[in-house]
Amino acid sequence: MIFAVLAPLLVAFFVPLVSRFKSSFHTGIFVFFVPFAIFVYFLQFIGPNFTPLKQTYNWIPSLHINFDLYLDGLSLLFVLLISGIGSLVVLYSIYYLDRSERLGQFYVYLLMFMAAMLGIVLSDNVFVLYTFWELTSISSFLLIGYWHFKERSRYGALKSMLITVFGGLSMLGGFILLSVVADTTSIQAMIAKSDYILSNDYLPLILAFILLGAFTKSAQFPFHIWLPDAMEAPTPVSAYLHSATMVKAGLYLIARFSPIFSSYEWFFIIVSIFGIITLCWGSYMAVRQTDLKAILAFSTISQLGMIMAMLGFGTNIAIFAAVFHILNHATFKGSLFMIAGIIDLQTGTRDIRKLGKLFTLLPITGTLALFGTFSMAGVPIPFLNGFYSKELFFESTLALQNGTLSITSFLTTVIPYLAVIGSIFTFVYSMYLFFGLFGRNKNNEVSLPKQPKEAPIGMLISPSILVIGVIIIGLMPNLFNQNFLAHAAASINPTAGIDAISFWHGLTPAFLMSLIVVVIGTILALTRTKWNTVYDLLPGRFSFNTIYDQSVKSIDTFSSKMTNFYMNGSLRTYMILIITTTFIVSFVYMYYTDGFTIDFSDLAEITTLEIVVVVAIVVAAIGTIFSNHNVAAILILGITGYGVAILFVLYRAPDLALTQLVIETITVTLFLLCFYHFPKLTKRNESKKTVATNLFVSIGFGVLMTMIGISALSSSWFDKISEYFIETSLPIGGGKNIVNVILVDMRGIDTLFEIAVLGLAGLAVFSLIKLRKNKGAK
Repeated sequence: MIFAVLAPLLVAFFVPLVSRFKSSFHTGIFVFFVPFAIFVYFLQFIGPNFTPLKQTYNWIPSLHINFDLYLDGLSLLFVLLISGIGSLVVLYSIYYLDRSERLGQFYVYLLMFMAAMLGIVLSDNVFVLYTFWELTSISSFLLIGYWHFKERSRYGALKSMLITVFGGLSMLGGFILLSVVADTTSIQAMIAKSDYILSNDYLPLILAFILLGAFTKSAQFPFHIWLPDAMEAPTPVSAYLHSATMVKAGLYLIARFSPIFSSYEWFFIIVSIFGIITLCWGSYMAVRQTDLKAILAFSTISQLGMIMAMLGFGTNIAIFAAVFHILNHATFKGSLFMIAGIIDLQTGTRDIRKLGKLFTLLPITGTLALFGTFSMAGVPIPFLNGFYSKELFFESTLALQNGTLSITSFLTTVIPYLAVIGSIFTFVYSMYLFFGLFGRNKNNEVSLPKQPKEAPIGMLISPSILVIGVIIIGLMPNLFNQNFLAHAAASINPTAGIDAISFWHGLTPAFLMSLIVVVIGTILALTRTKWNTVYDLLPGRFSFNTIYDQSVKSIDTFSSKMTNFYMNGSLRTYMILIITTTFIVSFVYMYYTDGFTIDFSDLAEITTLEIVVVVAIVVAAIGTIFSNHNVAAILILGITGYGVAILFVLYRAPDLALTQLVIETITVTLFLLCFYHFPKLTKRNESKKTVATNLFVSIGFGVLMTMIGISALSSSWFDKISEYFIETSLPIGGGKNIVNVILVDMRGIDTLFEIAVLGLAGLAVFSLIKLRKNKGAK
């Protein structure tokens, strides 16, 4: 499995090389075989006898972070969606993206995203999952902003990044708390300790952090605002990220952790409320849109809300319906996004007000759209898979049970009505989408930028396969039940699932709810234009987009004012701020941790010679300040360094003394070589306030360092690490010189980076010298 996760990243390294030959063959042809091979590999696990599979690879064992991969029914469902839809999206992109585009960058970003999603759904370690989680945010940011020359693309990319990364950091906090409480980083081990986690006092905080991460990624109300703006990405990106994969990462997270939280009543309350509100709000907002991809974006939000609500319900039928609808939604929504891309390319516009009567001009596209939109609407026709999961959704709303809290009883009563309302608007925007494109349009007299004609056959293959999936699932739903869907549902709840999926089970309340949706939805769809004033009233001026824009603008303005306040170009100001902050923080911390302990009981004897050396160091340091000559100041400053070397000798640290002597000699020599270029030292006429500030800061910082040194000697918060070095330098490092062993072995990586820093500094100095020479030559 690890090869399946890492294969897209490995292939991504070769994409820039292959893209150089894009004039001969499209880069997407090379990329297509990666998701297709992964899809074929995981197909072998489908079947009634499937059992979970786990693989472990050591990564950071000291922190209990291993590269653990776990394949069960839930992860198998998502892996097949990621790789299967990914294959079709790449195939579609071959015909959608012209070879003049930056194909190398596009497919590198796409493969990065694919690997990240595979890593999320297969990871059993929470911190590995988080690593891949943030990689999806980064790669989606790059994909959404692929057409970076468009202002809206940049805006949408930044918006999605800010919201999803904010949620991701919150989720990380939840994972840290959860791993501390459960004393494990394995998700399956956490599930095994669910009773202990549920009784912990940190449970509400853990749940809030994790849900925030899931809600932002899956565009739940009110964090849904990033998804419509992300539609500025190329259509293959929208079809992949925003219908089948990325936006379902939050759903996966909720499903994966449901075995831990599902018995917690507030889990049902929070997830159900956010899910059902998202369903209603997304479906309502979709009817207001005029851009094809915007309609599909809000329709995706509403569908995600419905799935989220079912995961919140937590009942057996709700869990199965959620899993079933995840599959169904990927088929019809993926095809509809591709159809929107075809219409955009073939007509030159996505404005539905300018479109209409396209069925005779684009008959194949219209037929595919018919199946996709009617399945999305949940029209009760046996060969449309959307109806099956939609009816199961209605059935699950009627099977909710009351809890111990009054709000739970209220929700169980009101949720069925909200489900119908949300589904009515779902029906309306589905009909609005289809008939707005392929039916009569009063505004169709407007000339289109391009003369419509049917898309190339290659571009129609991918949406056709997805529509065929819609029909096959609709005609033979039980073919996918026990072999596939039942395993996914059981991964969330072992008792979830149904024996058989059937189209007709009589005039049940759920079927009557579907009929109400169709009847009222038809009326509202036919009279949609008469309701425009209502659509314009809500959300009005105070939309969540406005709140987001104002928040970002306010933060940017405040940050600019704060930065300009202290970044005024004065090095003196910067040093005062840094030193004063260090002084205050250190002294406050020392005060509250009893850091002012002074103990001179275990000190070496101080002789007259050592006192003389220290006095010489102090006098030299003060003399440097009052010196008005460059060479004199350099030589006097050298006395302080050589004095420290003498102290090392007196206290029997010859290796440190040699090091100090070498460094001090080199430093003094370099200063003497460069003193000609130094500015002349002159007395500065400064105000008494400036002098007082300088004196206060310098004395305060000196006192701070003195107190830290005394505290380090006197305090005994923990065992001294010197004992460890004394005991292990010979058996581990193989050396009797403890200092050398520490530098070379114990702190080997630290020393390596110190050398790297010095090397980089040397290169920077050399570059500045070369730059100055070049400027002088001109």
